[in-house]
Amino acid sequence: MWLNTTISSFLLTGFPGMEKAHHWISIPLLLVYISILLGNGTLLFLIRNDHSLHEPMYYFLAMLAATDLGVTLITMPTVLGVLWLNHREIGRGACFSQAYFIHTLSIVESGVLLAMAYDRFIAIRNPLRYTSILTNTQVIKIGVGVLARAGLSIMPIIIRLHWFPYCQSHVLSHAFCLHQDVIKLACADITFNRLYPVVIVFAMVLLDFLTIVFSYILILKTVMGIASREERAKALNTCVSHICCILVFYITVVGLTFIHRFGKHAPHVVHITMSYVYFLFPPFMNPVIYSIKTKQIQSGILRLLSLSRT
Repeated sequence: MWLNTTISSFLLTGFPGMEKAHHWISIPLLLVYISILLGNGTLLFLIRNDHSLHEPMYYFLAMLAATDLGVTLITMPTVLGVLWLNHREIGRGACFSQAYFIHTLSIVESGVLLAMAYDRFIAIRNPLRYTSILTNTQVIKIGVGVLARAGLSIMPIIIRLHWFPYCQSHVLSHAFCLHQDVIKLACADITFNRLYPVVIVFAMVLLDFLTIVFSYILILKTVMGIASREERAKALNTCVSHICCILVFYITVVGLTFIHRFGKHAPHVVHITMSYVYFLFPPFMNPVIYSIKTKQIQSGILRLLSLSRT
């Protein structure tokens, strides 16, 4: 096996057959992009500067916001470059790096949602030991573990992309680089790159989801054992925002998987649109969910707005 140099770049694709409408299509995408930057940026700013939010629950929320910002900042510049300037060419190294960070951050998001479920589990099942179990050091260790797990699990398939010969088309089907998109262009045995993501990455996300479900079954069992109805409602209310974020993330994952698996005869624009929903909908919705359902975040936003007016 040797380093291939037959193709030095790839061509990104916007919405095939709709090139004349690219500028119009870019408007809603730009608005969503700005909303994601403002929403998640505001969450990070509040959690960093408001001492009442210096708790494990909000540290994990900051990790989620940072992950959402990362995914958006990595994907949207090339998307807008294609739609606005028809700048389709992307170098091999830049393409593979983009694919690496996109897939890594997707796994990070799943891991952060699992960490947030663990936080709620400890807070409700063992409230008296909550602060002693989830110390700042422990939160950092969990964050590093989530990041390392994602980064190391994605690395093998991305490294192999550098060694494949690309002797056919060099046109990708999206306005950003995805591993499954790139390997279709390789003229080599890609069995490992096809099986590894299914066996390792998909299994990892599925295991995260099943663990989250199991933790909430235990949480619900604990809550149902609380005598006071008000206390039960208060305990469940602390989980509502997290449950909504879980549903938003995993429903988009299932939707994208369903389209790719069973929508082979669907128009290509459906596949492209679903990929944008997958990458943009959770980062857009997560700040909205937490600002609506979490009183501490609401109070922080109101204080921020009042300071900006004075």
